[in-house]
Amino acid sequence: MWISRLKRVRRTIMVLGVANFVVIVSGCVLTLVSDSGCDSAGQLFPLFAVCFAAGVKLAAMVKVGTTQELMAMTIMDSPTQNNHQRKLKYKTWLWWTRFAMVITVLQFIGATYLMFRVAKYVSRDGLPRNCVLGLSPDTRGWKQTLQVTFLITVCFVALAQCFTGSDILQWRSFYATQDDAWKAHYQEVFDHGIREVLCCLGRREYMGVIEEDEVCSVARLLGDLVSYRASGTGHLEFLAGLALLQNNSQFPESYEDCMEAPAFHLQEAAMLHKFAEAAYTGPLLDVGRNPALFLCTWICRQGILTPWSRKWRPKLDGDNWWRGHAAAFLKFINFPAHVLRRGRICREKCKATYFVVVLHYLRCVVIAVRGTETAEDLITDGLGRACSLTVEDLDGLTNHVHGMDTSRKHYGHSGIVEAARDLFMQIEGDPKFGESGSIGFLSSLIGDGCECDGYSIRIVGHSLGGAIASLLGIRLRRRFPNLYVYAYGPLPSVDSDVADACSEFVTSIVLDNEFSSRLSYGSIRRLQVAAIKVLSQDPKADTALIFRLARRFLSASKRQRENVEENTSEEAMPSIIVNNSPESQQDQIYPIWEEAEAEMQQDDEEFINPFHGMASEDNPVSQFMETGPTREDDDEAPEMFMPGLVIHIVPEGNNMSVPIWRGWPICDVTDGYKAYVANRESFKEIMVSPSMFLDHLPWRCRHALQKVLESRNLFFDLTSESDIV
Repeated sequence: MWISRLKRVRRTIMVLGVANFVVIVSGCVLTLVSDSGCDSAGQLFPLFAVCFAAGVKLAAMVKVGTTQELMAMTIMDSPTQNNHQRKLKYKTWLWWTRFAMVITVLQFIGATYLMFRVAKYVSRDGLPRNCVLGLSPDTRGWKQTLQVTFLITVCFVALAQCFTGSDILQWRSFYATQDDAWKAHYQEVFDHGIREVLCCLGRREYMGVIEEDEVCSVARLLGDLVSYRASGTGHLEFLAGLALLQNNSQFPESYEDCMEAPAFHLQEAAMLHKFAEAAYTGPLLDVGRNPALFLCTWICRQGILTPWSRKWRPKLDGDNWWRGHAAAFLKFINFPAHVLRRGRICREKCKATYFVVVLHYLRCVVIAVRGTETAEDLITDGLGRACSLTVEDLDGLTNHVHGMDTSRKHYGHSGIVEAARDLFMQIEGDPKFGESGSIGFLSSLIGDGCECDGYSIRIVGHSLGGAIASLLGIRLRRRFPNLYVYAYGPLPSVDSDVADACSEFVTSIVLDNEFSSRLSYGSIRRLQVAAIKVLSQDPKADTALIFRLARRFLSASKRQRENVEENTSEEAMPSIIVNNSPESQQDQIYPIWEEAEAEMQQDDEEFINPFHGMASEDNPVSQFMETGPTREDDDEAPEMFMPGLVIHIVPEGNNMSVPIWRGWPICDVTDGYKAYVANRESFKEIMVSPSMFLDHLPWRCRHALQKVLESRNLFFDLTSESDIV
């Protein structure tokens, strides 16, 4: 029994356990053989402290291993049931793990203090000039050897424990290739992690929740997406598979054989984009645009330095006392305060922040919906399971059901659908003054004989806001025929039938390789399967390259985080895109596993793929492929698409196709862009590219729209109402 348990222990933990035991034994021996003139409290205290910390660490390691085993066995007993017992076991294991981490920190501090004490009593020639750890300066022989061994072991333990992780046992020794067990394990990890983050942000209502809620749904989804661990693939190896997939994949080009985007839609989308970007009134926008001075920029936009102007700012629901979010929105769009008629700043799940602006000089009412900015918005994003759309949700499509089968159910992104329903109640569905026969806010503003009678409605949003705006527009279209929606980089949120039916009044704009417009449960699962399959077919890979890949894939370089200025008078660098279009066939292509520079290969360790050459029936990768979704798995998870007409903006010029790990240092500022009407089917797969995250930034989309208009000699009116007055 004990032998089977020891086999589950990680080898590095065994080494550290033996090292801690050596510290305890050697420290006790040094205490017993200390000289009579060197046994003062000041001499022996560092010795006692280090030995005591090592003993506590050993006990904590045993307790962590025990609780880890109990948690794993609980998951193995019921991997598909989310019960209170499993959560309790996970919290117990997590508590002891963090206690062990605290002891590790104390050991590092103790080792540092011990070395300072030793250095204090050692002369420049390396010989002790006073008592050191209870031994006199003239001590020689085995005592001196034991003293040196003790110091080396203490330093080794303190440093090694900082890099070995907190797990005592191997999770794979319990879960092996059981897909449900890995999903349940990571569901608990994400569930507790999300709740702790929300609690740190002041949302304490999420802590201690046992019943099923939105956090549980998001955690279950994220747990499903990490199920590639069941194939024996680690996180870094999975990233390496993505890199191989970048080089080997042949994704369809969305703009091949497509016509150019209509000029009117491009002009209006460019003009209204600033409202969607201005909806990000929190610090997130300023962190991206001004990483060094974001705090100063945000304070300036929020109007904190001018509190006396508070009374002239519109009052929005959920705004702070100085009405800073209203000030930030108006400052970005550069309009007077009276144009902002209504809004809400919301920090709740499945509830969107929005702003309603009246532009009399354009005879237009603009509704701007904010995208992902808070932790609650991430929960809304994560509720990606499909839900049925009701008749009310599709009210605007009653007269526009070309190609829709009204006898079958239609589906949408559950988090976005719920947020759109709430926003409809805020804007139109909530009766004025609580009267049963009264009209909603939007009807009271645009109805017959009202202030904005005959005005058009434009609903805009970026990312999550664009998807919510699309579903809101679908619901409002029948009441307000003069309505149009512009969604910039929206998430796939409706099924194919609904996406086609709303093409008359919804336009989705996608910039190059941005990930959000391709981000769905099905696309992520297919990406996992493809990456693992490619990795399993490659027998060898550079370990050093994998680590470089992980570091550069997860964080963009400083040069790529810089702003794309509107006035780019300097020579532009070519952009980095991953495609096989005819325009780029003559560009230079670098293989992903191309031999790197000699100085980068000197310390590389060889990584051998453990699944290469195995029989298919014994290969855990092959077992994982059988559980992976395909394009035809529509009954289990209906495919989500971007709504409406899809306009794809792609860079032109001398583009280069480079591997991820070599592409980060290159700044991808292009000479120009082109816009095409794309087929939404082309966005079903995630394109692995160095710019897949950067292309999602709102100011890059605005810059690309302006470049498209310049290349086609089109212009739009940026004159504000204040200028006209």
